[in-house]
Amino acid sequence: MKFNKNIMRFGVGLLSAALLAACGNASAGSESSNSSTGAAEGETELVFWHGMGGSTGEALQKIVDQYNESQDEVFVNAQYQGTYDETLTKLRSSASGSDVGADLVQVFEQGMTFMIDSGLTVPVQDYVDESGFELGDLEENLLAYYTKDDTLYSMPFNSSTPLMYYNADLFEQAGIEEAPTTFEEIIEISPQLTEAGVEMPMSLTIYGWYIEQFINKTEEDMYNNGNGRDAAPTEVVFDQNGSMLRALETWKKAQDEGVAPNVGRTGGQAEFVSGQSAITLASTATLRQILTEVDGRFEVGTAYFPALSSEDEGGVSIGGASLWMIESEDEAKKDATWDFMQYLVTPEVQAQWNADTGYFPVNKNAHDEQVFKDNLAEFPQFQTAIDQLHDATPEDQGALSGVNQEARMYFEAELERLLNDEITAEEAVQNMADQTNAALENYNATNQ
Repeated sequence: MKFNKNIMRFGVGLLSAALLAACGNASAGSESSNSSTGAAEGETELVFWHGMGGSTGEALQKIVDQYNESQDEVFVNAQYQGTYDETLTKLRSSASGSDVGADLVQVFEQGMTFMIDSGLTVPVQDYVDESGFELGDLEENLLAYYTKDDTLYSMPFNSSTPLMYYNADLFEQAGIEEAPTTFEEIIEISPQLTEAGVEMPMSLTIYGWYIEQFINKTEEDMYNNGNGRDAAPTEVVFDQNGSMLRALETWKKAQDEGVAPNVGRTGGQAEFVSGQSAITLASTATLRQILTEVDGRFEVGTAYFPALSSEDEGGVSIGGASLWMIESEDEAKKDATWDFMQYLVTPEVQAQWNADTGYFPVNKNAHDEQVFKDNLAEFPQFQTAIDQLHDATPEDQGALSGVNQEARMYFEAELERLLNDEITAEEAVQNMADQTNAALENYNATNQ
C-alpha cells in the first residue's frame, strides 16, 4: 500500500463554510438519497454504498455534497442500498466476484466478523499507521468495538446505543418522579401509569438488538472464546449461563401483565409518538425523528437502556455502523477513500451529523463545536446517549461472530413465537441455541 499524504487537506475555515452553506440546502424528503451528479474530468470517483434512508439519508447526502464541493480531486458517489441487512446481503453476494462495485461500504456492527474474514477490505489501521492519524480524538469505546488483535478494521461513523424514551408528561400525571432503570421497575410502575389513563405503559418492538443488549447488561457472554473476541466462537453460551432465559421470561412477563402488549416487529415508536404508550426503546439515531414527530405535544425524556434487574451492572454495546475500505489495485482510489473517511470524522462534520440525526459524535472534539453546543442547549435529551456511552467500558463491547446477522433473525423469530404463545421461554432459548450453533458450524467450516 502506498499512501499519498498530499492528496488534499481541508482547512477548518473551508470545512466550516461548506457546512454552513449546506445547512440551509437539505434536499427534499425521500426514502433514499443518492448523489445526482457525476465526477468531473480529472476527478477520482468513489462509489460509497450506504444503508441510510429517509431523513438520515438526506443528512448523509448533505455531508457528501459538502465534501464534493470543498475540493476538485475526488467525487463521492453515494448510493443507497436499502437497510443494513440488505446492504450486507448485497455485499455478501458480491464477495465471490472480482468486482464488489463499491470503494467504501457502510456496514452495521453485526457484519464485522464477516467483513474481516471476507478478504474484501483493507484494515483502516494500515492507513492510520502510515498517515499518523490521531485515533486519540475518537471515542475509545467505539474504537474498541471495531478493533480485533490490536488492529482497527473499520472507521466508526454513525454509532449509536439504544435508549429508553419516556413521556415525561404522563410520568408526571402518574406521580412518577424518576425514570426507571430496570425492566423490573418498568413493570412495577406500570399500574400507576394505567391508573393515570395510559393505554399502554410500554410499546416494545420485537428486535434482536434489544435482546443482545439485555444480555450485555447481565455481563454474560453470548458465545464462547471470550464472546468471540479471543478466537472464532464455536458455540453459544447464552443457553448455559441463563442470560437469554432471563431476558425472554422478563419480556413475556411484561406482556402477560399488560405492561408491554405485543406490537410486533414494526410497532413501538408509533405508539409512543402518538401518546398511546408512555415508554419505548429505540436507538439514539431516532432521537431527532422522535422529537420532530412529537413536535412539542409532550416532553420527551431519555434515559439509559434498562437492565433486566438491579443486579445487572453491565453497560450497553454500540450499534450503528462503520465504514469499510474495499481492497483495490487502484492506489489513488484507496488514498481518496481514506481522505473521505478522515473528513467524515472531523469535529465539524460529526457535530452537524449529531445535531441532524442523534447519532453521537465519534470525535470527542465535536463537543467544542458551536452547533453541538447549541443543539444540546435546545435538546438536552442528546446528552443521555453520550453519557451512556462514556459509562460503558471496552469490556461492554459485545459479541463477535460471523453469524451475528443470522442469529439476530433467529432471536426475533423465536421471541415472536414466544409472545404468540406458540412455545415456552425454555423452548425459545433451545431453538435459538440450536439454530445459531448450526450456523456457526457451517460458517466456521467454510472460513477456516
